[in-house]
Amino acid sequence: MFSRITNLFWLWTILGVGWAWLIPDHFMWFAPYISPALGVIMLGMGLTLTVDNFKDVLSKPKEVGIGIGAQFLIMPLLGWSITKLFGFEGGIAAGIILVSCCPGGTASNVIVYLARANVALSVLMTMSSTILAIVLTPYMTGWLAGEHVPIDEWALLKKTLSVVLLPIVIGVGLNHYFPKAVKPISLWSPLLSVISIILIVGCIIALKKQAIIDAGWSLLLAILILHLGAFTLGYFFAKLFKASEENCRTVSIEVGMQNSGLGAALASTLANPLAPVPAAISAFFHCCIGSAYAAICRRMGPPKE
Repeated sequence: MFSRITNLFWLWTILGVGWAWLIPDHFMWFAPYISPALGVIMLGMGLTLTVDNFKDVLSKPKEVGIGIGAQFLIMPLLGWSITKLFGFEGGIAAGIILVSCCPGGTASNVIVYLARANVALSVLMTMSSTILAIVLTPYMTGWLAGEHVPIDEWALLKKTLSVVLLPIVIGVGLNHYFPKAVKPISLWSPLLSVISIILIVGCIIALKKQAIIDAGWSLLLAILILHLGAFTLGYFFAKLFKASEENCRTVSIEVGMQNSGLGAALASTLANPLAPVPAAISAFFHCCIGSAYAAICRRMGPPKE
C-alpha cells in the first residue's frame, strides 16, 4: 500500500500545490519546519542506502559519470541562460539558478520506475548527485548567481552540510549497524518524504503567492522551458555518449527533476525574499512533465536494445 501511495507522488504534489494556492493559510504554518523536514527526507534516503550502494557507483563509473556530468553541466547553464533570455534579476534570477544547481530529487526514482527505465541507475545518480551537491550546489550558485544577489557560499555550504550530509550519514550508519531496527522504519520513510516535500512546496507557494502573481506568466513560462529543456538535453547528452535507450530515459528524468525542496530550503539563506519562489514552481512543473514523460514511455513499451 505504501509503495502505491508513494508512486502517486506526482499527483499529490499537483493537488498540494493547488490546495496551497487556493487556501494558503493551510500551509503557511509549516514555514519554521522547512529545514527540519528536508533533514527528514535526507535521513529517509540514508536509511535506504548501504555501503554496497557506494560500491555500485564505483562499479559503474561510465553510466553514473554520464548522468552526473549532465546533471551539473546542463541544468546550471540552462538556468543561467534562461535568466538572461527573460531578463530576470535579483531574487528570481538567483532562485532559478539555485534550483538549477540542485541535485536530482528522490521523486525522479519513482518517475524512472513508471517510465520503465533503469531504476538502479536512477538511485545511484540521485545518491551521487546529492553527495556532490554538498560542495557543487553552493559554489556553482555563487559563481552563476553572484551578480544578482550577494551569495554567501560558506553559509550555503553549512546549510547543505546540515540538511543533506549529516542526515544521510546518520541514516547510512543506522542502516549499517542496526539493520533490523531500521527495516520497519524504512518502510515508512518514502511516504514521510512525500508528505514532507508536499508540505515544503505548498508552504513556499502559500507564502509567495502574491510574488508569483506579480512575476506573471513570464516566470511560469521560463521554468516550464527550463524543465522541458533539461529533459530533452539530458536525453540527447546520454545519446551522445552512446548510452542505451533505457539509460537515456533515466538520465533525461534525473536531469529534468531537481530536488526542489532542497532548493527552497537553501534559497531561504539568500538575502532576497523572492529567491524561494522558483523552487516551488519548479516542483510543480517537473512533476507534471515527468509524469507525462513516464506515460509516453510506458505507451512506447520497454526499450528494445
